Amino acid sequence: MSLKKKIKKELIGTSDYPSNKIFTISNFITFTRLILTFVFLYLFITNENRYIALIIYAIAASTDWMDGQIARMTKTVSWLGKMMDPIVDRALLFTGVLGLVGRGELPIWVCALIIGRDVYLAAGNTVVRRYHKRPLDVVYTGKIATALLMSGFTLMLLGLPIINGLNLFGPEATMFPGLNGQSVPLGIFFVYGGCIFSLITAVVYTIKGAMAIKKAMAHPEDEDVDFLNPEIEDSEEPVDSDAAMAHGGVE
Repeated sequence: MSLKKKIKKELIGTSDYPSNKIFTISNFITFTRLILTFVFLYLFITNENRYIALIIYAIAASTDWMDGQIARMTKTVSWLGKMMDPIVDRALLFTGVLGLVGRGELPIWVCALIIGRDVYLAAGNTVVRRYHKRPLDVVYTGKIATALLMSGFTLMLLGLPIINGLNLFGPEATMFPGLNGQSVPLGIFFVYGGCIFSLITAVVYTIKGAMAIKKAMAHPEDEDVDFLNPEIEDSEEPVDSDAAMAHGGVE
């Protein structure tokens, strides 16, 4: 039987204690980003106006930080939002990647790396959830990777500005445009940076996942906590969040 923690009402909707709400402003923004992703993909693959597709992609990408900020500021952080946000981010990234690879404007290894990393993280998350019930929090390196990749793909979709490449590998290294002396859109360097942070994020999640499993195995009783449906304790008194986390937390 699941145990329930008594959580102060004032803490529900924060990052530590997300709510079960569905209809929030931040969730609406997240779903809007998903819709814009499919609109962009349709315009891009059907050879409609490239710049209209780019504007839609840029608008969708710019909402990535907005929904999280609004959720935290208004204390409307929800489990749905925490689960949907990374999924929608991935959908937006994949459409940009696949579109550019299909046009021969992006090396295929970038596509393989990004998709491979996400498959690895999804498989790892499945293993972690067998032991540790609460989802792992999103790490900041992952947000940096997403921002760099989205910025890079947006600039590559635009195709401007074109800059001189760095001659690090020689002209024969065609799999690394921009690092072989070839003139390329500036966005490719953002993409390279995003790939580096993507790999760092995979390492960070691996460590966090291993630590969560170790803790869950050492204290299996903590995993019985019903964090999705806590018992809410009404209170009009100011709450010391640090103290509340120490006495009423699920971790």
